[in-house]
Amino acid sequence: MALNFSQKLLCLHTVHTHKTNPLSKSQSIVRNPICSVRFRNRSLLKSSPQKNSTTSKEPELEITPGDDTPPRLSISDSGFSSLRRFSDGIFKFEGLFPEIMSIALPAALALAADPITSLVDTGFVGHIGSAELAAVGVSVTVFNVIAKFFNVPLLNVTTSFVAEEQASANKSNENLSQIGYDFQGERQSKTYLPSVSTSLSLAAIIGIAEAVALFLGSGFIMNIMGVPVDSPMWIPAQKFLTLRAFGAPPIVIALAAQGTFRGFKDTKTPLYAIVAGNLLNAILDPILIFSFGLGIEGAAISTVISEYLIAFILLWKLSGEMLLIPANIDGRRIFKYLTSGGLLVGRTIAVLTPITLATSMAAREGPINMAGYQICTEVWLAISLLTDALALAGQTLLASGYSERNYEQSRRVIYSILQIGLVMGTGLAIILFLGFGAFSSLFTTDSEVLDVALSGSLFVAASQPMNALAFVIDGLYYGVSDFAYAAYSMVFAGLISSVFILAAAPAFGLAGIWAGLFLFMTLRVGAGIWRLSTKSGPWERIWDTPELESE
Repeated sequence: MALNFSQKLLCLHTVHTHKTNPLSKSQSIVRNPICSVRFRNRSLLKSSPQKNSTTSKEPELEITPGDDTPPRLSISDSGFSSLRRFSDGIFKFEGLFPEIMSIALPAALALAADPITSLVDTGFVGHIGSAELAAVGVSVTVFNVIAKFFNVPLLNVTTSFVAEEQASANKSNENLSQIGYDFQGERQSKTYLPSVSTSLSLAAIIGIAEAVALFLGSGFIMNIMGVPVDSPMWIPAQKFLTLRAFGAPPIVIALAAQGTFRGFKDTKTPLYAIVAGNLLNAILDPILIFSFGLGIEGAAISTVISEYLIAFILLWKLSGEMLLIPANIDGRRIFKYLTSGGLLVGRTIAVLTPITLATSMAAREGPINMAGYQICTEVWLAISLLTDALALAGQTLLASGYSERNYEQSRRVIYSILQIGLVMGTGLAIILFLGFGAFSSLFTTDSEVLDVALSGSLFVAASQPMNALAFVIDGLYYGVSDFAYAAYSMVFAGLISSVFILAAAPAFGLAGIWAGLFLFMTLRVGAGIWRLSTKSGPWERIWDTPELESE
């Protein structure tokens, strides 16, 4: 391929010499060992005000490659070449580090804001009573399950589609106002991106459906969660969940709006909105719970009010820059959203299966072992927030470069995001290995539980590099809308690791469970590296080196 490219350049150089060298004016054919160049005269018609037409001669150029053009690479050679190019990019940050961090750091803070707010709510409700505290825990679990299955897939799909659509629009029209980053500057007219209005419309529909289901089915949900009617938790849990149902629409709409901002590479605006909403929640909690005597209902009301504030801020900011109401309903676009979202729902099920199975098998080991296991998994999942933010940066930047057909930039993003992920995972592994004892002591003072937790610290620490790579690879999948492979590969990894956990846990206890979870992350990384290093699916364009084509 390189030789073929050089031949064509040499041919063009020969043409240039023929046209500029006076000694070659009388020649009609110029030959060299690898190509021939022929000039022909062609009659061109030109309009003239004095004459109907005039005839002029203009040379026409033909370039014919020689017979010794090398054959095209075979499929195996092409795949090996892609893998070699992939490895050649290792340890080259290519100057993308500041841009990646400008997206990842605000996103990490925004992701951390919600767990912190949950801790604040838990602290206030805990002063009411143990039954109320347990009721809040059950209700929060219900909302988390709904978010994982429906809301988060919409968020990821929106981020990718908005980034792709904006990049395509900017490429096709250089005069289009940029709407990325911090929405700086005022524009004379608002921008319309169909993916934004479609996402917000679907979010409103999904949010209303969730609200109706939670409001009408709160009692049924409590029974499913194992809370019987005669339990002291049943009444406060039902009250809390019923009131929280009114917050479902703003939650989903806010997530769709966050996906839009993320697609514009702006993670600061969602951070400001989330901080404002959570701050209001922290202020209203003691007022409504204690001053007004509303108890657990006051906690639910303050949370719902804060959720509406977050949604209002994000929509207000978007409405100043964009048209949010679609001019017409595009059924194909909605189908695309639903198809991609459905794949991510399947992927979510595949993720939760081995994790839920591992928790179930750990519970069979007894309360002490289960408590130690829970501490390890809480730390393990909390650390994932950092790599989730890094995955978001990779998703946004890759979606932008890929949509602009800037495949060199896309490769740089892939190299950089994987390198940063590996470095971050290694750093987290060292920190956890040295400081896990201090972290675990924050959860309990029971020496037996701490011993179990410390025995699992090796898994938590050693798995961090693999976890980081797994999460950032997920972000790269989403960046090129490779949702199908993301789902199918996750099903494969989840199935294999679940079978392993079922076989290893009875024989090796918690060690078998840790090994199964580590296998799960390793299979995810292996499937991702294989996908990235081969010319298949949307990655074919990224790894293919463009050739100079003669016209």
